Amino acid sequence: MNKRPTLSLKTAAPAAAPKLRASHARALKPAPQSAFKTGLKADSLALSLLGAAQAVAQVRTGTALPQALATVFAKHDALPQARGAMQDIAYRCMRQLGQSETLIGLLAPKAPEPLVGALLACALALITAPDANAPYGEFTVVDQTVTAADAHPDTARAKGMVNAVLRRFLRERRELLETALQQPLAKWNYPQWWIDAARAAWPQQWQQILAAGDGAPPLTLRVNPRRGTVEAYLARLAEAGIEADRIGPYAVRLAKPVGVALIPGFADGLVSVQDAGAQLAAPLLDVADGMRVLDACAAPGGKTCHILELADAAVTALDADAKRLQRVGENLERLGLAATLRAAEAQSADWWDGRPFDRILADVPCTASGIVRRHPDIRWLRRKGDALQLATLSAKILDNLWQMLRPNGKLLFVTCSLWPQESEAQAAAFALRNGATRLDAPGQLLPAGGPEQDHDGLFYALFEKNA
Repeated sequence: MNKRPTLSLKTAAPAAAPKLRASHARALKPAPQSAFKTGLKADSLALSLLGAAQAVAQVRTGTALPQALATVFAKHDALPQARGAMQDIAYRCMRQLGQSETLIGLLAPKAPEPLVGALLACALALITAPDANAPYGEFTVVDQTVTAADAHPDTARAKGMVNAVLRRFLRERRELLETALQQPLAKWNYPQWWIDAARAAWPQQWQQILAAGDGAPPLTLRVNPRRGTVEAYLARLAEAGIEADRIGPYAVRLAKPVGVALIPGFADGLVSVQDAGAQLAAPLLDVADGMRVLDACAAPGGKTCHILELADAAVTALDADAKRLQRVGENLERLGLAATLRAAEAQSADWWDGRPFDRILADVPCTASGIVRRHPDIRWLRRKGDALQLATLSAKILDNLWQMLRPNGKLLFVTCSLWPQESEAQAAAFALRNGATRLDAPGQLLPAGGPEQDHDGLFYALFEKNA
């Protein structure tokens, strides 16, 4: 017969606390102190580096860079000069984040905390820039990065490590870069799945495509034909000492980007900022005076405004995001144009009054893989399965809009993707499902930067509805 266990009144000795691994211990540390105000000078490089790092850290948790920067600007009450510097550093960092993170892996004794890693990545983006593009001296960057680290409680304990890592990089630059660049992540600055997808889709051009996305985009303007000619505007730029070239029917590329406030005639509606490839949409739509036109997924409104610059049409600008639709209204007001703005989803017909449109522009949701030089954070935010999900949504939008097109009307399908499942495969499947007649259009435009052509990666397919 088994005896029942006896109860002891003695207090058991406390068990030794388990030793946590670094990855587990990190979760127990305080959350980042986002409301902390530093004492850094408003015009210092240290403040700009810290602000850029905070934005980069947000991107790594899934926030788009423009939204992350807006949050940082507000938190620091940043002056215009500081905002410009923070934005420039953050965008530089995004374009070479793969190289910077690979270098950090070689230099740091262990994986740094998120904000520390982002601060190091921002600094490395500045001191690994080609000499002609380096905005600051390398020792100034190191000094100001350490100052920035010391100024925030989430990074202060790591200031010694930050200093050691950056100074070691300067001493061993050549060897470290040679080692890092053997890794595709560092060489191309894209996730491996993106590199593989580009190579599969474009086996002859994938390297040029990836390299184009790592470059800084030009500032391209669209001249408003209601207010003047391209030749006249180029002459005005020359008078202002601004060098520019014509790269399209309405497209003018500035040799060096300038702030919007410094663009001659911008406030008066003479020009708008728009990529040269995106400027093809309105002419392809072949709009005439008096037509009913739908611009679906219209925000921020560049194509809406271009349509109205070319014809006196009754345009409805549709977008699911009411806040982004406000941007359309602002652009229309600046240009002295008018359209009907509707906040609704393009895959729904609840908003439609039943009257068919003569022309429909369907700039559908996509991975935006063709515009990464303008939005370098996209490559770090997207996931491998996003293209399939977005292509499914886009197919629903296209089929829905097709029902709103009158017989003999035209629908222009536009996407800023490089992936065939979102572009050519989507266009072919749409035509087959709906019996649409496909008309001449450019098809896939790969990103290009040259003397005569300089545009993002876009896809165009034009369809006519049989009577």
